[in-house]
Amino acid sequence: MQLRAGMELNYEGRVLAWALDHPGCFAYGEDDQEALLLLPQAFIAYQHWVNFKAGEKSWLKETPDIDVRLLESFKVYSINENYEVTGEDGYSVNAWFQNDWLPLKEDDVEQGLMLMDWSRKDLLDLLAGIPDEMREKKFAGERWDILGIVRHIGGAEWWYLDRLGLTDLARNEVPHDPFERLDVIRKQVKTVIPSLIGKDLVVGKEGEFWSPRKLLRRVLWHEKDHIHHIYKLIS
Repeated sequence: MQLRAGMELNYEGRVLAWALDHPGCFAYGEDDQEALLLLPQAFIAYQHWVNFKAGEKSWLKETPDIDVRLLESFKVYSINENYEVTGEDGYSVNAWFQNDWLPLKEDDVEQGLMLMDWSRKDLLDLLAGIPDEMREKKFAGERWDILGIVRHIGGAEWWYLDRLGLTDLARNEVPHDPFERLDVIRKQVKTVIPSLIGKDLVVGKEGEFWSPRKLLRRVLWHEKDHIHHIYKLIS
């Protein structure tokens, strides 16, 4: 099986390898070689997750061999308000891959909506088992407590929609309560995504390109990434 990969260099000091045909499948490494080496392992775990959740309806079959093909690399850089490349204090422009130009197909959306439902259930089930006092515990070296991470997940999804002009909520209208925010914004995402099938939409916003495919890629990565994050905090 061929696993088409995109490499995001210098992402928060690490390298992020994306499985471009499998939203929500990714691997981090200290350098590009490590990220690529870890991507097949991440895909196997992802494959098992999809097969478990989907059962007989799974679109991923067990494959003995995985051939990783690196298609392109993108190095994250920072810009200032004049769109000039600057130091780390500016706005970080994250990966735009050639694959992100492709309009979403019906299968992409159908599978993406299922993946979002499964990931959200995993998150809520995880949170349900965490005592209230642990949810608000301050962890050394962490920007947020667990409820702050939850609020961030919902806020990021609003931000992704806003990049494409696909939300009617202003920033100050986004719910503050973390669970209400998760629910309200995810409902918007799930309402909008089906309307984007076949739509050739690319938007440049604050120096970064966005498309429906990138929206789906980032939504599924971000939630799963923070599920792993929360597991690490409580373990």
